[in-house]
Amino acid sequence: MIYRLLALNIDGTLLQSNGKIHKSTKEAIEYVQQKGIYVTLMTSRSFPSAKKVARALKIKNPLITHQGAYIANIQDKQNYVERINENITYDTVRFLEGMPCQIRLVHEQFSLANRLKLNNNLLAKTVFTSGDPVFYSQQFVSSLSEYLHDQPVTAPKIEVYFEEESDLQDAKKAIEKMFTEIEPIQLDRLRLDIVPAGVSKLKGLSFLGSHLGIQLKEMVVIGEGLDDIPAISAAGLGVAMWNAEFEVKRAADWVTRSKNEHGVAYMVKEHFRKQQPIEFLRKMNIIKK
Repeated sequence: MIYRLLALNIDGTLLQSNGKIHKSTKEAIEYVQQKGIYVTLMTSRSFPSAKKVARALKIKNPLITHQGAYIANIQDKQNYVERINENITYDTVRFLEGMPCQIRLVHEQFSLANRLKLNNNLLAKTVFTSGDPVFYSQQFVSSLSEYLHDQPVTAPKIEVYFEEESDLQDAKKAIEKMFTEIEPIQLDRLRLDIVPAGVSKLKGLSFLGSHLGIQLKEMVVIGEGLDDIPAISAAGLGVAMWNAEFEVKRAADWVTRSKNEHGVAYMVKEHFRKQQPIEFLRKMNIIKK
């Protein structure tokens, strides 16, 4: 099989534990792009945050962000966007405010969150150091529902951070029963993303592939989160990081090294060195487009 597109998750995949991208990873992405492989990011992060990573990797292609709800290139040209309407956003926030959790409305231009003292220090660190660039406005308010009553927001995604796994499971079940317009996606045992119904990283990848004339079987997907499983399973070659949870590894065709052992660079060099450049394959009429 000839692979024409490489999709990469950011957190736990491209980034090491220190939040940085290793030089070997940057070199591997440059290497694969020189072979004519289309490279994109596929992330739960906001668009501005993903754009910052894309610039560091010299990726100029459209990025799949906000769990697939927002696709745009680094020049901010939108290819695809789905939003949660203002009434559903308000009702969801009202419901979640009855539970001990941090609620964050993630728009492509700003984020809005409730002020909540988090007892879990690790969780607090996750919420407040989410990798968003300095120019991305992050506002905190005492009551999100009161704010939304006066100033409605239609964001592509709502992030929810829980302190207890049982609360996350209760919220997930309740949201699935209460609403048909949205769906919850579990990232790990304490994090839930809420997106418009039908939105996912896989759907974003399918949309991009259709736009480019690239089939899912011609794609390589590398990830580590539970939300990466559908895309890893559907891709021609699904790759899990060594640091991924067991369910992610089970869904993958290949397991690479961990994020701190440069797993992306290892996988890319190991696999794509065997594949001829796309331009050469076109010239030889092995691929048509």
